[in-house]
Amino acid sequence: MSYGIPSGEAIRRLRRTVGLTQKELAKRAGLSQSLISRIERGDVDPRLSTVKRIMHVIEESTVKEWQVASYIMHRPVICVNAKQPVEVAVKLMKKNDISQLPVVDDNNTPIGAIQESTIIHHMVRERDFKRLFKMTIRDIMEGPFPEIAPNTPVHEILQIFLKGAPAVLVIENSKILGIIAKIDLITTFLNVEAGKVLEQNLS
Repeated sequence: MSYGIPSGEAIRRLRRTVGLTQKELAKRAGLSQSLISRIERGDVDPRLSTVKRIMHVIEESTVKEWQVASYIMHRPVICVNAKQPVEVAVKLMKKNDISQLPVVDDNNTPIGAIQESTIIHHMVRERDFKRLFKMTIRDIMEGPFPEIAPNTPVHEILQIFLKGAPAVLVIENSKILGIIAKIDLITTFLNVEAGKVLEQNLS
């Protein structure tokens, strides 16, 4: 990002747009609140390095906490080992009221996924339910859920879901941090909108 020298009024408007107080901006930029106030009033011409520090904080603040994967992910992540029988996955789904599970190997690395729809498909095809539930999960699992970083923006997650993925895994340093299902994304937006209404009613 290239920086010009915005006016004090422009900085004030940007600060307010992202919801920062002068005190918060000053603290995060490593400046004094009095300097921020003087810059916004136009009483002082800031150095370019000072403007860069201010604008960096403002730019970071444009991405709200709820707009990234780490905020909306669900944890702990309930997984099944590929060596376990299908009945284990069924019992975990019922117990935790979920419809899909990541499948991992002995190193806890995601290697597949199993969903209710997967099991139903095999029930129709196999017909021998007892045999099906004793099969290993590896025998019927699908490909793994897409993996994303904790700072992945929600609009990118939305695009992944639009391509048909039932869930995504949040991974950092090869470790599973969380999982996001479609309902997690939907309820996040619902809660944000409810918060906006409450804020408007209180203002």
